[in-house]
Amino acid sequence: MKLGIAMFPADFAIRPDELARVVEERGFESLFFPEHTHLPATERTRAEVGELPAHFSRTHDLFVALGYAAAVTRDLLVGTGICLVPQRDPIVTAKAVASLDALSGGRVLFGVGAGWISEEIAHHGTDPARRWSVMAERVRAMRRIWEDDIAEFHGEHVRFGPLWSWPKPHRPSGPPVLVGGSGPRVADRVLDFGDEWMPHAGMPLDELAERIAKLRAAGYEAGRADDVPVTVFGAEPEAARLAELREIGVNRAVLYAPPADADTVRRFLDQVAPLVTAFQD
Repeated sequence: MKLGIAMFPADFAIRPDELARVVEERGFESLFFPEHTHLPATERTRAEVGELPAHFSRTHDLFVALGYAAAVTRDLLVGTGICLVPQRDPIVTAKAVASLDALSGGRVLFGVGAGWISEEIAHHGTDPARRWSVMAERVRAMRRIWEDDIAEFHGEHVRFGPLWSWPKPHRPSGPPVLVGGSGPRVADRVLDFGDEWMPHAGMPLDELAERIAKLRAAGYEAGRADDVPVTVFGAEPEAARLAELREIGVNRAVLYAPPADADTVRRFLDQVAPLVTAFQD
């Protein structure tokens, strides 16, 4: 089982490039950055989600941060964990992902999600109630741009005529799309427009094992030749818990690092680094 690190790339925390170096030096397979473009400064959002930590509103731009991380590393995979697709223009995002994947030599993992803060989503012109269908179409449209020399897409939420867009990703079909979420329809989304499933930690182990088995069975029925990979995001950094995830077939576990100063993050990574040797394939 592979191990990765995730951290909110806050402007007060360790720099993304410095973080990437120390993560790679300690042998982790991947580094993921979450995103929030902003937090609405309203009583409505406070009532909906409560008081959120400062790093939610103080993250660097997702793809700028990942570009810094990729530029100073050689083998480290760099991932969006997650990219809030309903809040992004699909043509612009397709180019950002393709550019990062091409320049990094195919090291991108494209984790996608629909978001959960209603006003944040609405500020981008998306109806929060329709965010899942918007996400699905935007991912399909991005795949079309990556795969076709002359791409076009005509859907309910995304419509564009024939266009040229380069660079293309390092891999012809684009980077792996990791579909976030744990709702009842997430398996359908993985099989519809994704490559992997990325649930957040916290689901009971028996339930997670059952859902992985059902997803993989459905994948074979849909014509997939291999098991659908599963990444558990925010896994506990404990050997016993990670062993349980590996036992039920999880392919990658991602541990959260604190969005803090360089010394604090280095100490955390030094503490969890022995897990890499224990769980590497």
